[in-house]
Amino acid sequence: MQAFTDIQSKSLSAQIYSQLRYQLMAARMQPGVRLKIRELAQSLGTSETPVREALLQLVRDGALEMKPGYYIRVRRLTLNEYLETREIRLMLEPHAAVKALPHVDKAFIEQLEKVHETLIRAEADKDYPAALLANYEFHFLIYRRSGMPQLIEILERLWIQIGPLLNYLYPFGHPSYDGPHQHLHILEALRKRDAEALAEAFRADLIEGGRAFVRYLESIEPEATQ
Repeated sequence: MQAFTDIQSKSLSAQIYSQLRYQLMAARMQPGVRLKIRELAQSLGTSETPVREALLQLVRDGALEMKPGYYIRVRRLTLNEYLETREIRLMLEPHAAVKALPHVDKAFIEQLEKVHETLIRAEADKDYPAALLANYEFHFLIYRRSGMPQLIEILERLWIQIGPLLNYLYPFGHPSYDGPHQHLHILEALRKRDAEALAEAFRADLIEGGRAFVRYLESIEPEATQ
């Protein structure tokens, strides 16, 4: 009976872990927010044990941190940590997009177009949570088409760390582009099945679109040590 209970607990912990990972990647959690096990358990309608297990796993993943007194909060990356993560993303995300290219069809591109339209509309309406969610969905819809589960797992591990930080993107580091939005270049490259242009559009989206964001992170860097 104890073994069966343990299996149930681990299964529930995995479900909670998956939910929290999604919230982190989609920027649903603010940096520095304290996560209380009892409150989370009550909101999820479960016991504290699987919640604690899920949170501790996210601590090991580097998305959360345990502070003195054994309280857990959402970790905020330092500027150097973000820049290192971005350097890794610049290698892996264009690769994932190129690997997705053979699995892309017209219906999928139309789906991406709708997600991008949602992003632009949310930015115009200053509905920043919706904009962050749409951006996350745009990127990971493509990455998951790569058919490379280990690569996707690595990218998700990176995004659970940077996701909370993206809450500073709006309005402080609002993406800006020298020309059309890079998502439009991504869509065009997908239509033309141009792997080189696709990879370059992903790199440009991160660098060009993130210029103001990096400047803002630089301006608040002293606070990150608190």
